[in-house]
Amino acid sequence: MRAITKNIKQMRRVTFLFAAGTLFLGSVKAQILPLNAQYFQNRYLVNPSMAGINEGFNINGSFRKQWSNIPGAPITQSVTLDQQVNKVGWGVNVYNEKSGGIQRTKAVGTFAYHLPLNSDDQKLNFGISFGASQDKLDLSSVRNSDINDPSIARFNDRGYYVDGDFGISYTSKGLTVEGAVPNMRSVFRKDDLNFADKPTFYSAVSYKFMLGSGINGISLEPKGVFRGIKNYDNLWDAGLNANFANDKLYVMAMYHNTQNATFGFGMNYKSTLYFMAYYNTATSAISGYTDGDFEVNIRVNIGKKP
Repeated sequence: MRAITKNIKQMRRVTFLFAAGTLFLGSVKAQILPLNAQYFQNRYLVNPSMAGINEGFNINGSFRKQWSNIPGAPITQSVTLDQQVNKVGWGVNVYNEKSGGIQRTKAVGTFAYHLPLNSDDQKLNFGISFGASQDKLDLSSVRNSDINDPSIARFNDRGYYVDGDFGISYTSKGLTVEGAVPNMRSVFRKDDLNFADKPTFYSAVSYKFMLGSGINGISLEPKGVFRGIKNYDNLWDAGLNANFANDKLYVMAMYHNTQNATFGFGMNYKSTLYFMAYYNTATSAISGYTDGDFEVNIRVNIGKKP
């Protein structure tokens, strides 16, 4: 009888580990394809030094969902607030992601300093964020599990833990160079209980070309990105953002070395309300299971000079 009971407990533990592993694969995929707004529309999403880089008080909201009928398909939401007061920028960044039965929540406050280098809009920007993160398992998503199983209880008993990000950037009228270390606890603490799918670094270079001016002007900004994911191959992205009609219309395209692409279109109303919609084609590894992701980002800018 004891042998049967022991075998049942082992089967439950194996079932839990298998289900949790499957759910984490979905979470890894979500980190491999981050929110697309971070590339051009809301760079503060990934780099604390970009808090307050845009004029006025900015409120950004992003939502992404995988176009798939698979239960537990990833859903990602984000809200950021940021503003610059003199040379100091501040921000709040709240991120929530659910993939399968894993829900990841992170909320940080940000302090940034924007150091002017000359009168030609050249700045050296520094930013640091501190807050809390939590990874939680939805027990109802694990079949045949016993809520009293210690391996399940320990996962959710960890609660919130302190986390932070650091970023630096150089900005000018044309050139932008970025570097950031997100999730510093996961990067520097070997005893951390976080899992393998956390971003470890972000770097990017872009240059904006101005062709003409006024309503007939066009700006083109090519960008290259190199980033890391914990215990995963380093990734790169390359693409272009184009602004038309005196910055009223936007079109962007990015190619990712995961063999998929992102396309976006947006517009703004009186430089106050900005809207951008994105579509991600599915990565080569899961192209047979989903039609890709759809993302929407909305920004409200208060106090920007027209």
